[in-house]
Amino acid sequence: MGGEGKVYTLAQVSEHNTSKDCWLVIDGKVYDVTKFMEDHPGGDEVLLSSTGKDATDDFEDVGHSSSARAMMDDFYVGEIDASTIPARTKYTPPKQPQYNPDKTPEFVIKLLQFLVPLLILGLAFGVRFYTKSA
Repeated sequence: MGGEGKVYTLAQVSEHNTSKDCWLVIDGKVYDVTKFMEDHPGGDEVLLSSTGKDATDDFEDVGHSSSARAMMDDFYVGEIDASTIPARTKYTPPKQPQYNPDKTPEFVIKLLQFLVPLLILGLAFGVRFYTKSA
């Protein structure tokens, strides 16, 4: 296409986010995939969901064939200004308070709910055994 060597910002690429005008960023390159929307095996929704961001991971996760990769040259319009792509943040799970089951009232209650019936059962057998043998 006509944009060889042109550099786009992510904001510029993000403006092309409809089925009539769809651009993607893959591996630092910008592709105008509008003409491919109807022919894409995964449907146009897949392409539209990858607009406005770096779609490299989405593209690689699918495992495209070498012929699909070769087709990309037909849709190339330029490069992406990497400084306009937000840095990826690594997911950090929220910190949770330490759980110490030995110090919670619920643990004591559950322990008593288990031990008291066992104690009663043991006493009943003990009394029965003691009274039969005496």
